[in-house]
Amino acid sequence: MVVRVDRRGAVSGYGDDHDDGFDDQMIDYDDMHDDIVIDDYDELDDDQDDDDEDEYEDATPEEIDFVIAAYREDGAPVAIPLAKPLANDLEDLIDQLRRLPGDAGAVGFVSISQEFFVIVRVRGRNVQVLLNDSVAATDWPIARDVVDYLNLDVGEDDDSEPVGDLDILADQGLSELDMEAIAGNLDEDSDELVRQIVRHLGFEREFDEAVTEE
Repeated sequence: MVVRVDRRGAVSGYGDDHDDGFDDQMIDYDDMHDDIVIDDYDELDDDQDDDDEDEYEDATPEEIDFVIAAYREDGAPVAIPLAKPLANDLEDLIDQLRRLPGDAGAVGFVSISQEFFVIVRVRGRNVQVLLNDSVAATDWPIARDVVDYLNLDVGEDDDSEPVGDLDILADQGLSELDMEAIAGNLDEDSDELVRQIVRHLGFEREFDEAVTEE
């Protein structure tokens, strides 16, 4: 049994017989880990090094609110669900987004446990990332991936704040100031914050349909 107590005090858990129900239509699982559930951990010794202490458990399917890709094809908005394991690995998410068409690249939206969101935009070799709660990097793998990608050092005692490219969608109609106002609202659930963003972009109907398909 894997049990997590998140920063809001919520407890979640699941056993070895959990069925994640992932659809592998969008991704070749031969290139990824076979199972996002890590069941067995060695007991920590008192003298275990810091690298071992920095290992995090993957978010479970229940903790992953959604993993959605959005882009415009011939000017029309498109939103599709991606495989949930991508919510635990920034590099794999970037690779998947790079495979998608799009007039101005593809944007990935990830929300975890209604606590934080990650936005990734891929346009050819150009990659932009945004994490709305920096302190999430102390608990969750993809948040840690983002701060590592940005070469930031974040600790539990630091203040929560958005980090990354606040202008990530400025050319799509969401200014840096508007993004900062949305991303910095840590009193609102992260999945609702993402919905505010997609409404600004004109993807609301397509986005909601994609979430329903997951």
